[in-house]
Amino acid sequence: MNRFSITILSMLSILAVVTACNDDDIPDNFYSSTKVTAAGFIEADEEQYGEFHQILDRANYFSMLATYGEYTLFLPNNAAVDTYLSENGYSSVDDIPLEMCDTLARTHIVKTVALFTTDISGESMPMNMNDRYIELSTDSDVTNNNALIVYVNKRSRIIEKDDSVTNGVVHVIDRMLTASNQFLPDLMEEDPQLTIFCEALRLTGMADSISKYLDETYTCGDDSVTKGVQVKYSTGSNGQANLLTAYFPEKRYFKYSAFVETDSIYRLHGINNLDDLKAYAKQVYDQSYPEDAGLYDDDFKNRKNPLNRFVSYHLINRIGLYEDWVTLGTILENCHITNVADPEDYYETMAPHSIMRFCYASDQLYINRKGVARNASVRGVRVLKREESGGHQQSAMNGVYHYIDDILTYSDNVRNNVLNRRLRIDGTTMSPDFMNANARVHWMEQSHLTGFKNAYVTDWKMSDETFVGVHSEQQSWWSYEGNAICVSGIYDISMKLPPVPFSGTWEIRMGFSQGEDRGVAQVYLNNEPCGIPVSFRHSDTYSGWEADTEDEDYNLAVDKAMRTRGFMKAMDSYGGDTPFRNRANTLVRRILTKQYLSTEQDYWLRFRQVLDDENLYMSFDYIELCPKSVYDSPEGEDRH
Repeated sequence: MNRFSITILSMLSILAVVTACNDDDIPDNFYSSTKVTAAGFIEADEEQYGEFHQILDRANYFSMLATYGEYTLFLPNNAAVDTYLSENGYSSVDDIPLEMCDTLARTHIVKTVALFTTDISGESMPMNMNDRYIELSTDSDVTNNNALIVYVNKRSRIIEKDDSVTNGVVHVIDRMLTASNQFLPDLMEEDPQLTIFCEALRLTGMADSISKYLDETYTCGDDSVTKGVQVKYSTGSNGQANLLTAYFPEKRYFKYSAFVETDSIYRLHGINNLDDLKAYAKQVYDQSYPEDAGLYDDDFKNRKNPLNRFVSYHLINRIGLYEDWVTLGTILENCHITNVADPEDYYETMAPHSIMRFCYASDQLYINRKGVARNASVRGVRVLKREESGGHQQSAMNGVYHYIDDILTYSDNVRNNVLNRRLRIDGTTMSPDFMNANARVHWMEQSHLTGFKNAYVTDWKMSDETFVGVHSEQQSWWSYEGNAICVSGIYDISMKLPPVPFSGTWEIRMGFSQGEDRGVAQVYLNNEPCGIPVSFRHSDTYSGWEADTEDEDYNLAVDKAMRTRGFMKAMDSYGGDTPFRNRANTLVRRILTKQYLSTEQDYWLRFRQVLDDENLYMSFDYIELCPKSVYDSPEGEDRH
């Protein structure tokens, strides 16, 4: 069985949600308004919700909330609307401009998901109808036996929660949700805790680099967005191609994430102003890049300037909330085997040819940590959770910023020690567009295949005959982190590899699941062929896979024989009760090439389908970059 054989009908909604379409679907522990829709819930108590009813009416969204579907409505009571009117100088709802009514209505509605407060977990947060994240955070009410308090976007408290209606769920809030219309650097400048970093952000010109938002050249037909496109993704027993519906993003966004130190963190390191930060950056990056020392010190917009490198390494060209950088929630609980390896992911930063490791250890998110769980030889930098980050709004129109608890650098120690390891890079992290379109996670949504147009996927190139789609997570799929990229058609695709942290000899490997409905591809690195074509089918793989036995010497011999053929078993750190290493010969790693890789060069990996059959496809799961110091070490590479 492979991930593409799972039918849409078997998928659950995001965050283990309750569909709430009939009485049997309503959890017993929730208050049930099963006789009314979300619109009916509002109409039943106009004294409490009449003013937001007017906003919905003016924006033509009230009728939508009366229809069949699945919605989460964050419903402001009249007191919340009155506060909004007072703060913005309106005497009544009628004074709110019509365009603002539309924005307010869409800000309070999450479409296609019923999110109960009991679903708050490590899964990715949903987006509202304005394509902005809804962030839920919790606190304890010390005046009420430490009862749980749930906040929406930090400022709005849920005062009546989990009201089930026939088409979703309603949460009553005490303050209107208002999204910032500022770009990320402008929002950060309003935070009084970030004065030093923001000065550096402006001086280096990186503020301009994170001020884009919408790609005006991108267009997509309405049918591709709402009805989807039928994609051939596997072949059934009758020899006919099975079809799957792919939905394309309506818009293409440029979004960013910043991981920033507060002024108080800087002071702990003797940094009290911008000049101190310049000196600190020079000390770190003159050591990390000795060939550039002293050459660009006064040219702050030069990408090799120490301060520019410092600031740029804090920035990533994609949006990610706390939950998005490493797969958490259900995947973490049921699939990651955390006693042997921390869940991890790698991302290229906006500092040229630099990479960052995220891992989740002891219920915390870290950057550039070395070790497992509490046994870390290099602690790394911890990313603070929403509950630890104060009350300042951190989500801008084109991104989000996170507080970190120590100074983040791409130091010599990070490059040559922390990142002197096997880098396992999930396919869905290899373009910012996959995350900016919210395609990487989408936990078990019915619209679970997101298609991408040619020429609109950063760091990817594809022919016109190629379809590329990102599958959302599902723990039952035989794919690392529960997701993969579906590549189909007579495909010819190239993807830019993340940079290596130090120059040397590296193995480039590909992890994939096999199937008779897969194709055969010639692989190239920077257009140089990497050996003979790679088959993704059982019948002609001949990997030499054998199940592990109690005889460890025999297991090592099998591993060695597989490497001789250019193969490796899958990892033993993922897969739950049956690690991927033990799952027959369906999951393997193929060693594509072994070459000297330079930190200063871009490398493109190309896959060209060599069979003339558009019904065959490739499940692109993950890439591994493994240095010689690891695969050829005296003790041997671990199996994790």
